[in-house]
Amino acid sequence: MARVEEQEKILPKEIESWSKFEYALREEDSILFKKMLNECQKEEEYSKAFNTKGKYNSTESLFMALIFEQQKMISKLIYKLSKVK
Repeated sequence: MARVEEQEKILPKEIESWSKFEYALREEDSILFKKMLNECQKEEEYSKAFNTKGKYNSTESLFMALIFEQQKMISKLIYKLSKVK
């Protein structure tokens, strides 16, 4: 049971490890950075993916989650733009 609880905390711990980074950013960038990380935390599938990769690959998993989230937004925008034409 403790192992499952520990695995469930991989994503929040990785996001927490980046908290000092946001303080080095300008205010508008810091807001966007927090929003980006919060979006990753909302997605249950990302937590599952983090747990399969384990704590030793948590940074890479976070980067992949951020890239995937961006790609989803890009795809939605492309779709919306294609409907406008």
